Amino acid sequence: MSGESVLLNADAKMRKAVDVLKHELSTVRTGRAHPGLVEHIMVDYHGTPVPLNQIAGISVPEARLLVIQPWDKSVLLNVEKAILKSDLGLNPHNDGNIIRLAIPQLTEERRTQLVKMVRKKVEDGKVAVRNVRRDALEGLRKLKDDKEMTEDEQKRALGKLQQLTDKFVEEIDRIAKAKESELMEF
Repeated sequence: MSGESVLLNADAKMRKAVDVLKHELSTVRTGRAHPGLVEHIMVDYHGTPVPLNQIAGISVPEARLLVIQPWDKSVLLNVEKAILKSDLGLNPHNDGNIIRLAIPQLTEERRTQLVKMVRKKVEDGKVAVRNVRRDALEGLRKLKDDKEMTEDEQKRALGKLQQLTDKFVEEIDRIAKAKESELMEF
């Protein structure tokens, strides 16, 4: 293993941590409708829990409306039950063919709760990036200790690792700022 491979591995893991954070933040409800709000909800499909996006089409005809159209009409009631059980606080309207979800305006109190939740998820994302950095540092130290890398090479690699970490932490901050402003707009 070389210093370059340690850095490439760290880059891939940090990128994955940012992707996971993006996915988690997409499930946080804002005042706008988007399929990410419900696609992760598990629905009982003939005795097997299945993500909603695998058994139904989810569309956004208006800014505050989600339409869920199951491909198999027999699971319509199960979809409705799963949405009611979820922690989204949404009331589905079932017309026999599709389910409509009206996304209500968020109260100021709920917005601040969601911002706190977003900040916690963001901090978890930063911790994940720092953990990758720590593992990469250990890998670089081990390479130097095993005489597979000179001290100069290690210093260069450490500098690149810090640049990589800073880049991903900045990206996380940018994502967080965008999500917070999205939550706070009316």
